[in-house]
Amino acid sequence: MNFKICTLGCKVNTYESNVMKDELLNHGYSEALEEVADIYIINTCTVTDTSAHKSLKVVRQCLRKNKDAIIVVCGCMSQVEPEKAKLEGVSILLGNRYKSKIVEYIEQFKATNEQVLAIDDIMECPFETMVLNNFDRTRAFVKIEDGCENYCSYCIIPYARGKVRSKEPSLALKEIDALVKKGHREIVLTGIHTGHYGADLGEYHFANLLEDILKIEGLERLRISSIEITEIDEDVLRVLKNSSIVVDHLHIPIQSGSDTILKSMNRKYDKEYFMNKVNEIRAIRSNISLTTDLIVGFPGETEGLFQEMVETINTIRFSKIHVFPFSLRKGTKAEEIPNHIDEKTKKERVKVMMEISKKLEIEYMEKFLTQNIIFIPEKYQDGYLIGHTGNYLLIKALGKEEDLHKNKEVRITKVEYPYCLAEIKQKK
Repeated sequence: MNFKICTLGCKVNTYESNVMKDELLNHGYSEALEEVADIYIINTCTVTDTSAHKSLKVVRQCLRKNKDAIIVVCGCMSQVEPEKAKLEGVSILLGNRYKSKIVEYIEQFKATNEQVLAIDDIMECPFETMVLNNFDRTRAFVKIEDGCENYCSYCIIPYARGKVRSKEPSLALKEIDALVKKGHREIVLTGIHTGHYGADLGEYHFANLLEDILKIEGLERLRISSIEITEIDEDVLRVLKNSSIVVDHLHIPIQSGSDTILKSMNRKYDKEYFMNKVNEIRAIRSNISLTTDLIVGFPGETEGLFQEMVETINTIRFSKIHVFPFSLRKGTKAEEIPNHIDEKTKKERVKVMMEISKKLEIEYMEKFLTQNIIFIPEKYQDGYLIGHTGNYLLIKALGKEEDLHKNKEVRITKVEYPYCLAEIKQKK
């Protein structure tokens, strides 16, 4: 039988989908090359109302493609809204646990032809150990943590992912070592609240894990998928200062640039704290790329507070901003906050912030004009090698397909958004 996996949402879902793919391939299933498959697995997202609707749309599309297919719905939407996900024709419904048992559940359904439901109380679940064996040879994601206990007023994720749970250090290190030995040049550490790794492990914290990973022979790049500003403590700063293997890129969600809105969001910092920490980071890494997430149109965001956010963003000068209009999730504290913003205003504010993001991104890219830099080509297209540098510049350079996944030194010649055009330096 063949299968197709449809993944929505975050890098954690991407990792877990690849674990499921591994399990299926290792048990004799094949990946479908066409749209019609025997098994569809939809790994859902529910971080926004839009993503939840999109998840349901994909489920319905799969049901239409093959009425006889085994349909598996799993992930965040099925965890928090199982009654919505349990559409007629869904064969297997999983939450955010037991994805590593995907083969077992498919075999059970094949034997009984009865719907399988496996949704546990996520608040009482231990860390589900998963190990990824197959990945793109350039970059491998490794899930080291699950869950979040921040309870930001807009966020449904703590209810979808549960409490903070960490992968055992020895298992994380073993997985990374195996991936590096298989030729992966970059490891990306990912989790729901990655920087909170170790909160349940006593005296072993995120910086300890970073230090142990950096001892792995052959590792060329280590990237942190996302980290909260409050988690970049002295120990993490020391690692940044002392290791060039940790890349020149951090994704740090700010969510708002207004103290009033940050407080209403139940974020754990104000803009002064955020900016001071950014200054500390840049004192260590002057050319580091700092990217962020930003929510616009949060309840109570007046025009004055929005302009305060614009000023904050322009002061910090991120190299890229992921902008999201506020999306109300049922059951969150934001339901109780007055003065919700109309959709037209939200769209206008998204547009303003996207224009600022593009301007700041181009400014950051232009800093590297005429400079030599290393990138790893990830794909070959129309005679060009395309891939990222450590600080996440997207490079496009004429080259040969045989150079995919290899370190290549280039000279950046032009910014042609979203690319930095470059020439490969020839070895003498």
